[in-house]
Amino acid sequence: MSDLPLELIIGGIGVAVGLVIFFVLSQAEDKSVVRESLRQLDGYEVENVRDQELLNPLTDRAVKPILEGLTGIGRRFTPVGYVDQVKLKLVRAGRPGPDAADRFLAVRVVTVALVPVAFIANYVWNPLGLDGMLHHAAFGLAAFALIAGPDAILNRQVEERQYELRRSLPDIMDLLVISVEAGLGFEQALDKVIANVPGALSQEFARVLGEVRAGASRADAMRALDERTDVPEIRSFVLAILQADTFGVSIGRVLRSQADEMRIKRRQLAQERAQKAPVKMMVPMVFCIFPALFVVVLGPAIINIRDNFTT
Repeated sequence: MSDLPLELIIGGIGVAVGLVIFFVLSQAEDKSVVRESLRQLDGYEVENVRDQELLNPLTDRAVKPILEGLTGIGRRFTPVGYVDQVKLKLVRAGRPGPDAADRFLAVRVVTVALVPVAFIANYVWNPLGLDGMLHHAAFGLAAFALIAGPDAILNRQVEERQYELRRSLPDIMDLLVISVEAGLGFEQALDKVIANVPGALSQEFARVLGEVRAGASRADAMRALDERTDVPEIRSFVLAILQADTFGVSIGRVLRSQADEMRIKRRQLAQERAQKAPVKMMVPMVFCIFPALFVVVLGPAIINIRDNFTT
């Protein structure tokens, strides 16, 4: 019974805090609804400058200026041509948004700015309790990860998407062959692929069709596909289609030969990756499996030898 007043006090404090939070959130939600309604009114004008700024979304008022500032710093201290390379890699990674490069540069600035923080944390606080060479190695590894991490992640995304394109191309080629031989045109066959086979390659074909329907020629759209993907198999496919259009060769026959060639290349790619597996397995075996195996096998023998020599 003596603990009852304390529980009541804690419960009352919790209820009060909950009511305050509910009141603040309800007021913020009401204000956001009013601002959204005012934005939808044509010709509505607000005389107060502060009220005009509050009509804008929170992302435009707080996040966007920070992003623009970080992007400006990133563009100022990056080498010539680096931004263009980042934009090209973002397109090949499947992230062709207009603000994708700015966001990437902002992340780069933040990660580089964290290097002094890592230095202070490592040499002043030393949360890991390291000393000697491990102390310096920990800071070097953290600094390298912060500086080269964004580029490494972006390059990895490009490689994964290119591998997905190479793996899915033979199956999509088979569907194109079936569609063209059934009487569909090349654009209609691409429409059939886009509707039935989701994936990165279907997205690229959808962009090709969008460019053609917007007025570009098929040759220009296919060349743009080759530049966006940078995959040898797709480059061969694009060249075959362009040659078929130039010399008047049957597209169905070209697609069938390309499908057979792509299937052989995919099999060769799988065999190549399988042959690389034993070499890649040597690193964890040498540094992880062999030491534990040596301890289990040679440990008892070493202990017996030491006991015999000590006695």
